[in-house]
Amino acid sequence: MLDRLRGAATRLFTPLARVLLRAGVSPDAVTITGTVVVVAVALWAFPTGHLFVGAAVIGAMVLTDTLDGIMARASGRSGPWGAFLDSTLDRFADAAIFAGLVLWFAGRGDDRLTMVLALACLVLGSVVPYARARAEGVGLTARVGIAERADRLAVALLSTGLVGLGLPLVVLTVALGLLAVASAVTVVQRMATVHQQAKALPEPEEP
Repeated sequence: MLDRLRGAATRLFTPLARVLLRAGVSPDAVTITGTVVVVAVALWAFPTGHLFVGAAVIGAMVLTDTLDGIMARASGRSGPWGAFLDSTLDRFADAAIFAGLVLWFAGRGDDRLTMVLALACLVLGSVVPYARARAEGVGLTARVGIAERADRLAVALLSTGLVGLGLPLVVLTVALGLLAVASAVTVVQRMATVHQQAKALPEPEEP
């Protein structure tokens, strides 16, 4: 389903990408601006209890996350730097979203379990992409797992927005708990995959 959404987003934002390129806007500027908006909204809206507003704005920004890539491909600027910048700034955005939830629950002071789960999602959410990046850094791959970034954001933002609209807090508690478990499973899956690949490598020759 997420692949279909990405395809639809590409078709939707291609005209906008062309307009921005003609106006002299670079793909990097779009990447940086999107991250700044997500971080600012997450660290303002969630800690102050504006859950629906925060989830709606961040959700809209996430949907435009493909815009910089469309612009890069259309302008012939697609390359390692853009991929590196996008991936690095995604970590800031993800951290801000879950940090905002942690701050909200810490401020409420009456739901330590959900605060701990949000903190677990924050930590594990950074380990999942690191495992893949580290595998690729040693020449292996770790493109497996049940909790990719898009899945984690969709569950977190949807449940946060629904609680902001009046659903009981337990909805968010359950969602964060499932996300924490799924993220932990993904880390284990990636470690197991890399371990199998490493075992299959030929033994280094004796000097």
